[in-house]
Amino acid sequence: MSQTPNLLVIEDDPDNARSVTEAAEDAGFATRCAVTGLDGVKQFSQQIPDLVLSDLVLPDIDGLDVLARLRKLDPAVPVILMTAYGSVESGVRAMHEGAYDYVTKPLDLDDIQSKLRRAYETSRLRRQVDNLAQSVREKFASTAIIAESKGMQAVIRQIEALADTNATVLICGESGTGKELVARALHVDSKRAQGPFVAVNCGAFAETLLESELFGHEKGAFTGATGTYKGAFERADGGTLFLDEIGDAPASVQVKLLRALEEKEVRRVGGKDVFTVNVRLVSATNKDLDAMVREGTFREDLLYRLNVVTLRVPPLRSRREDIRPMADRFIARAATENSKHITTVRPEFYAALESYDWPGNVRQLRNIVETAVLLSPGGALTADSVTLPGGAARPAATSGGLSIPDGMSLEQLERAVLEARLQQNNGNRTLTADQLGLSRRTIQRKIKEHNLPY
Repeated sequence: MSQTPNLLVIEDDPDNARSVTEAAEDAGFATRCAVTGLDGVKQFSQQIPDLVLSDLVLPDIDGLDVLARLRKLDPAVPVILMTAYGSVESGVRAMHEGAYDYVTKPLDLDDIQSKLRRAYETSRLRRQVDNLAQSVREKFASTAIIAESKGMQAVIRQIEALADTNATVLICGESGTGKELVARALHVDSKRAQGPFVAVNCGAFAETLLESELFGHEKGAFTGATGTYKGAFERADGGTLFLDEIGDAPASVQVKLLRALEEKEVRRVGGKDVFTVNVRLVSATNKDLDAMVREGTFREDLLYRLNVVTLRVPPLRSRREDIRPMADRFIARAATENSKHITTVRPEFYAALESYDWPGNVRQLRNIVETAVLLSPGGALTADSVTLPGGAARPAATSGGLSIPDGMSLEQLERAVLEARLQQNNGNRTLTADQLGLSRRTIQRKIKEHNLPY
């Protein structure tokens, strides 16, 4: 054992206490003793030990009462009870009530040493798992999401309201906005947090492979199926299944998804047995599923099952208040991971980031910031550190403000702005409407008014 574990012995018999203490210290434990149950509980509360070895019969309260009180203080600490020979049923009862193990008197000191070592190793591993789970919670909980903007604060409120429900959630948003981060927060903040979080990108698999990835397959189900494979639904049992880019799921998979959601059961490809599954489904898309339904490329009944609750993640350009704190987080992470020492971040660095529209959203921001950190000369980040695609203009100090050509009317200016935005966005009307602060219907009307080819 690399560190000295602490053992609390609760025993009123001085001879037994001495024998147990010597055996424990020989096994590498630092030991302290209490002679009554209440004193043992008091010492436990003052300094939580790694292990407890307690007699079942004590002068004030019995060992089962001690066990109950200690478990209320810290249930992760293993408690081993000592019981008289012939009272094995008491030891079994103690284990039913949460004791790690029991030993019988007269005491076998070698057996005690062995059980102390096993109990400590179990405790150590359990605490490692608990610490890892806490680290995951801190990293992926809704409280870890940067939300300075009103748009993201609204998303956080929705996550908090939905987390502890079993509602099926559809997360909508452009590519790179952090939809999976929202899905993980829904999981981590929920009662299912101890269960698995399984993510599947529906756009990353061919049709037959996606079906196998979701529902599993039996050996010999198809060429290359050399063994049984549990699909994502089975692997996510008791937890959350996140289906990213659900709009890319082919028609055959959509049918099986609908059945899985309605029946709460799945059948592996090539299999006969049906498996009941208990999963909370969260899906995400950057596509207009309503339009896909109208086009006949997405099942309407499946959409109804998926969007019991719809959660929309705003694009980064509409939440510029989040850009600076996000940049700070990405700077710190990139500097740590790449052993870079950033000493200065100039105001113009943030200004350059905040002036850009980020069509790739948070993912693009992270990549640009990480590149800036990696290439930073002398640990200083300036406007020149920001390399934007296509040489996008950085903010420059100007005295003249907006320059409008002579003779241009307001109508002509409106047409020019609209056409420029549509061209920049490859004709995406929804994106253009969002950038200009207009409704999609207004954009459609303006396109017709100005006779634009979009």
